[in-house]
Amino acid sequence: MDLALRRSIFFPSAEIYGDSFSGFWDYGFYGTAIKNKIIEAWRKDLVEKEEFVEIDGAQILPEKVFVASGHLENFNDPLVQCIKCHSLHRADSLLGEEFELTEGTPTERFDELIQKQKIKCPKCKGNLGKTKKFNLMMATDIGATGKLKGYLRPETCQNIFLNFSRIYKTMRKNLPFGIAQTGKCFRNEIAPRNSILRIREINQMEIEVFFNPDKINEIENFKEVEDFPVRVLLNKKKSIEEIKAKDLVAKKLVSGKLVAYYLAKLQNFYEGIGIPRDKLRFREVDEEERAFYAIEGWDFEVETSLGWIELVANNYRSDYDLKNHEKVSGTNLKLKEEEKEFTPHVFEISAGVDRSLHVLLELALREETKKGENRLYLSLSPKIAPFIAGIFPLVNKEGLDIKARKIYDNLLEHKLNVFFDVKGSIGKRYARVDEIGTSFAITFDFDSLKDNSVTLRERDSTTQKRVLIDSLPELLWKLSTQKTTFTQIK
Repeated sequence: MDLALRRSIFFPSAEIYGDSFSGFWDYGFYGTAIKNKIIEAWRKDLVEKEEFVEIDGAQILPEKVFVASGHLENFNDPLVQCIKCHSLHRADSLLGEEFELTEGTPTERFDELIQKQKIKCPKCKGNLGKTKKFNLMMATDIGATGKLKGYLRPETCQNIFLNFSRIYKTMRKNLPFGIAQTGKCFRNEIAPRNSILRIREINQMEIEVFFNPDKINEIENFKEVEDFPVRVLLNKKKSIEEIKAKDLVAKKLVSGKLVAYYLAKLQNFYEGIGIPRDKLRFREVDEEERAFYAIEGWDFEVETSLGWIELVANNYRSDYDLKNHEKVSGTNLKLKEEEKEFTPHVFEISAGVDRSLHVLLELALREETKKGENRLYLSLSPKIAPFIAGIFPLVNKEGLDIKARKIYDNLLEHKLNVFFDVKGSIGKRYARVDEIGTSFAITFDFDSLKDNSVTLRERDSTTQKRVLIDSLPELLWKLSTQKTTFTQIK
């Protein structure tokens, strides 16, 4: 958090007005760059390679949408208020993880446990009132009369369901096919906490895969992942198992090949952007804990200093969404295949961008002492580093800065993500790029004037190699796409 604030990676929104506006965070220059890289990697690996289509839907939707989706009735958290100081708290947070509390736990159970455990208000130690269900939706009036009521979307998937029929027809797709979307959703959290891990304005990466339930095992590219070891924590088990995707299907641990395929693809994606395999798992979500629309759920979680953090909700939503929107809107959303009419089923892959960024930063943070000096850096994958390289003149004289600037301009023309810095000593510039996770540093020195080469310094090892200036565009592209590594450079 110190690094995030000091380097303006992310910080509280409207912070000059105090901390009363909690649950909202802004991204600075470097944080925005890392966030965009995460989304870009997701788009390439899980959207474009799967030949899905991406949309950009409205953030405010009419009330009827959330009547159909069930959010107005079911999207609740348990709220309890202090009788003495009137402060508000989440009942499940006060009780902690010791008890099995789910979305379906009745309010009476919370009251019973709070009384039994003699839990008081954390602020004033006063007695707590009765638990109530608090709806997390954020409402807004639309238009001058205020008669039309709308809601800020609590998840990005509803736009996808509403647009499914049009996209299916206009994009001429066959099932199974996916519709993806990135964007913001809004949840009126009772007690936002842990910086960007639990917030009110959330960045999401959403994929909804539509398929014929009778063909859940007809997945064209399943052979690509059939031997991939998926790390799962099965319901009521205490230890993580690595089970091949094909065995998840054979043992009926998942509903079919389609589910196993996308679990494998998702794990492979997160490993590729820097999550160590031994730090991740898919936790099977039991029936009582699952979201109200899900018949099967796998939470993708990563182990951090705060415990296991959920990054992605993977839910088999069946035909719940399309059927309900069809009922409330009166629009036919059924399809026909081989003369059989049916409502498509949906498998959801809903990832939190903010949570992913937070976890990736924590797992990448390194601190070491070399030659009596402390060094702090972010060991980020080149796929999500804010920049592939910083370009530095050794000193700002004798034309070194002008020549270095030309290298920078040339690399920008090759669409490489680099930046130019001339301020401070070369050691301080190295320290700055290390702290924000830039993969490499390129230094133009006095030898560069003679041999047309530069020093390429790797962030993690601080090892340096001389490379030709003319080779930089292709070399940096290969390094950024992980088609080569620093150790392979001669």
